Amino acid sequence: MTAAVPTTREIVLDTETTGLDPGAGHRIVEVGCLEVIGFVPTGEHFRRYVNPERDMPAEAEAIHGLTGEFLAGQPTFAEVAEEFLAFIGDAPLVIHNASFDLKFLNAELSRIGSPALDPARAIDTVALARRRFPGAQASLDALCRRFEIDTSARGFHGALLDCQLLAEVYLELRGGRQPGFKLARAGGEDPGAGREGARPARAPRPHTPSEVERRAHEALLTTIKDPIWRR
Repeated sequence: MTAAVPTTREIVLDTETTGLDPGAGHRIVEVGCLEVIGFVPTGEHFRRYVNPERDMPAEAEAIHGLTGEFLAGQPTFAEVAEEFLAFIGDAPLVIHNASFDLKFLNAELSRIGSPALDPARAIDTVALARRRFPGAQASLDALCRRFEIDTSARGFHGALLDCQLLAEVYLELRGGRQPGFKLARAGGEDPGAGREGARPARAPRPHTPSEVERRAHEALLTTIKDPIWRR
């Protein structure tokens, strides 16, 4: 039978930060989330820029383009945490290199006394890609190239834009743009059988000519010199 497309709500998630290690005082500067159901985005999303309450290193700004001046006017993580947690709910989290983003999110949650996000709820697309394409590059850019996903709008890294790209990559990693689609049923049955709107079976067309057709054929032969049908 054709496999059913899952209807599980999942959240594609990405963050931008001031650096690589929250233990060294680096903070989140942007959180992006995109809701997907059946591996397909629904259009529901969450995006917040975050005041990191510290300076912005030049090397980090070169990646995401977010300046300290711009972020100084944004809410702190403590001010957006409740809305963020409400959006993700208890859904599985689809993250590229999940340990990095969870490390930063849990550091921010710890600062405000909130429970950490369970790593077990994360679906790491890096791990999915490495299982499917052993030895190949597994960066988001490399996977977009592999699946011919347009990245022309990606001048800087941005959490929500990266979520949109990752959602397309995730769909491909889970089976492509028609998840669950199969050409035939097990046992060689007609895949269209029982499908709503399938064409009804048609009775075999008769091949023996009728009496009227035979008489018309004979009349035609009288107009032809030495017809091959009479040899």
